[in-house]
Amino acid sequence: MIDLPDFDAKIFIENVCDFIKEKVKNAHCTGVVLGLSGGIDSAVVAYLAVKALGSSNVRGYILPTKTTSQQDLDDAKLVQEKLKIEGESICIDEIHENIMKELSNEGQPDNNLALATSNVKPRLRMTILYYYATIYKSLVIGTGNKTELNVGYFTKHGDGGVDMLPIGDLYKEEVMAVAKELGVPEQIIEKPPTAGLLPNQTDEKELGMTYHVLDRLLYLYLDENNDEEEISKKLGLDITEVERIINLNKNSQHKRDTPPIFLK
Repeated sequence: MIDLPDFDAKIFIENVCDFIKEKVKNAHCTGVVLGLSGGIDSAVVAYLAVKALGSSNVRGYILPTKTTSQQDLDDAKLVQEKLKIEGESICIDEIHENIMKELSNEGQPDNNLALATSNVKPRLRMTILYYYATIYKSLVIGTGNKTELNVGYFTKHGDGGVDMLPIGDLYKEEVMAVAKELGVPEQIIEKPPTAGLLPNQTDEKELGMTYHVLDRLLYLYLDENNDEEEISKKLGLDITEVERIINLNKNSQHKRDTPPIFLK
C-alpha cells in the first residue's frame, strides 16, 4: 500500500486560519456558524474557526435526530464546552416528520424513497444554519473533506450547502493529522465516522471501503492521474472496485459544480 505525500499539519493550520479570516472579512461578516455532529470533521473545523476568529465569533449548533447516537451528542457538547462556543441544540425530528406528512408518496416510485427521505434531514440542518448565520451576520463554514466530497458522500444543498470548505482539500487521513495537532479529544479522533442519517450507519460500511484505502485510491486518480489499471496494481485492489469509486467521482460531479449558467 502506498503512502500519501508528506503533510505538514502545522503549516496547514496557519494557512487555513488566514483563509477563514479572509473569507469572513471579504463577506463583511462578523463570524461563522457550523453544525456540530460529534464527528472528527466538524470538530476540526470548529477548532480551526475558533483559532482563526476567537470563540465569541463562532457558533456551533447541535442538530440531532433519533438516529443520532448518544456518543455523538456527548462529543458535540464536549467540543462546545472545550472551545467555549455558544449554539443551541435543536432536535429536528418533529420538523422532519411534519414535512414528510405533507409530502404525498402515493403513486411515487419507491426505489429512492428512503434516500430522498433521509436527505431532507441535512437540508433542514442547512436551513437552520443559514437562519442563524443571517441573524448573527455570519458565514456558514462547511465540514466536508476531500475524500467524501470526491465520491459525492454528502447531500447537495444539505451539508454541501455552505460558504466555505476549509478542509475540503484534505483527505481523511490528513484531517486526522490536523485533529491531533489541534488537540481534538482522542475519543472523537478514534471513533468510527458516521453520517448519522440511519441507525447503526458508518461511513466505511456505506462506502464499502476503508478511508485508508479510499484516500489512496483517490490520490492516485485525482492527484497522480493514474488510470484504473494502474491504481488496481498499485493498491492490490480488484479493478471493479477501482471502477466503482471512479464512477462515484464522475457521477457526483454535478454535486461539486456551481449551477451552470447558459450564456446568451
